[in-house]
Amino acid sequence: MIVTRFPPSPTGYLHLGGARTALYSWLHARQSEGKFVLRIEDTDLERSTPEAVQAILDGMEWLGLDYDEGPFYQTQRFDRYREVTQQLLATDHAYHCECSRERLDMMREEQRAAGQKPKYDGRCRDLNLEPSEQTVVRFKNPLLGEVVIEDQVKGNIVVSNQELDDLIIARPDGVPTYNLTVVVDDWDMGITHVIRGDDHVNNTPRQINILRALKADVPAYAHVPMILGEDGARLSKRHGAVSVMQYRDDGILPEALLNYLVRLGWSHGDQELFSMDELMTLFKIEDVSKAPSAFNVEKLLWVNHEKIKAMPLDELADKADWYFQSAGITLKGYSNALAVLGLMRDRCHTLLELVKQSTFFFKGVENYAEPAVKKWIKEGTGELLQALVERLDSVTDWQAESIQSELQTLVKERELGFAKLAQPIRIAVTGDANSPSIDQTLEVLGKSESLLRLRAAADHFST
Repeated sequence: MIVTRFPPSPTGYLHLGGARTALYSWLHARQSEGKFVLRIEDTDLERSTPEAVQAILDGMEWLGLDYDEGPFYQTQRFDRYREVTQQLLATDHAYHCECSRERLDMMREEQRAAGQKPKYDGRCRDLNLEPSEQTVVRFKNPLLGEVVIEDQVKGNIVVSNQELDDLIIARPDGVPTYNLTVVVDDWDMGITHVIRGDDHVNNTPRQINILRALKADVPAYAHVPMILGEDGARLSKRHGAVSVMQYRDDGILPEALLNYLVRLGWSHGDQELFSMDELMTLFKIEDVSKAPSAFNVEKLLWVNHEKIKAMPLDELADKADWYFQSAGITLKGYSNALAVLGLMRDRCHTLLELVKQSTFFFKGVENYAEPAVKKWIKEGTGELLQALVERLDSVTDWQAESIQSELQTLVKERELGFAKLAQPIRIAVTGDANSPSIDQTLEVLGKSESLLRLRAAADHFST
C-alpha cells in the first residue's frame, strides 16, 4: 500500500508551496487507495505556535485534503527519538561528540581557506566518549560508497558518502534534530513515498544512510521544484504569495486553488481545468516537471472565474454563503438568490466580487453614484422613469423578453437612443450605471422590487 505524508512545520501559515506538496502527496495516495498522513513537525520550540498549527489544520480542511492518520506531533514523540538514538549508539552507528562551537567554527574557516567543502572532520568519531551536558550525538556516516536516490521527479541522484559528514542527531539537552525525527517518523508511520520540495535534496542521502543503519525500508523519493515569482525570484508576499486562508478570505474557491497549484509543475496535454476526480485519475508524480514554475495571480483569477461559471448554482450558493453573510446578507432568505448568482457569476473573478456586484439585488439603493448621475441623469429623466413605471406595471409576464419589448416601445416613442433609457434604469435599480443587461436585471430583481425602486428614482430625479 502506498503511504504518503505531509509534514508542515508550524512556524508560520500554510503557504502555496506547502499546499502544492500536500496536494501532490494526497493525490498520489488517493489514486492508489493508499493512506495520507498528516504530521506536525513542531520541534522548533521557539518558533512553533498553537496558532500556526490551527492555521495549518484550517487550511487543510478548507482545501479538502483529508488525511487518514494524524495529525501526529513530533513533540509528543521525544521518548521514541531518544530510544532510536540509543539504538544507533548501541550498534556503533552514532557517537558522542564534545567539540565546541568555537572549534567547529575554526575548523570550517580553515577548510574554506584551503578550498575544501566545510564539514565535520570526525575528531570524536572513535574516542568512545561518555555522554555529558556538553556532548551532542552524531550519526556515524559511512566513509565509503555512495547513495543513489532514485528520484521520481529528478531521476537518479548519486552522492558519494565522502561528501557527507557526521551530522548531529541529538543536541546536548537530548532534543533530536530534523534529520533524525523525519527518519524515525517515516519509519514508524510506514511511509512508502516521500514527496517534498527540492530544497530537501541535500537531506535525503543523510536520511537514507540513517534508515539503512536502522535496517529500515527506504521510501521512494520525489523532490518537486520550487514555485517562483514571475521575476524568477523565490516566491514571496510581493508576488502575491500569502497564506492559503488569505486566498479563502479573498474569495478564491478551494477547487480553483487546487486546480491552479497542480498545474504549477504538472500538465496533461493542453487541458487547464480539472475536477478532483479527473486529477485522481490523471495525475502522476513522475510527470511533474523538473523545472521551477512561476506563480501568476492573473492565471489563478482566470481559473477561479472558470470554476465559478461552471459550478452548479446550489453549490455556488453554499460556497458563497459565508461571504454574503459577512456582508449582512443571508442568501436563504431570498427566493431569487440562485437567479441572482446565475446572472452575476459570469462577471466575477472571485466570490468577493460576486458579493459586491450582487449586493444591490438584496439591499435597497441608498445612494446614487455621483459620476453616473452626472453623465446620464438629465432634465426630464424623472418623468421618463415614471412613464416606464406605468408601462411595466401592466406587464403580467415578468420575463426579460416582455420587459425588453416595453423598453423598446418607449424608446421608439420618445425617439431616444437605448442607452438614454437603459442607463437611468440601471442607476435607479442598482445605484450605478453597471449591471448585466437591464431586462435580465429587472427580471431577476422581480416586478414589485423593480417598480418600487423605479418609482423612488423617478421622484428623486424629478425634484
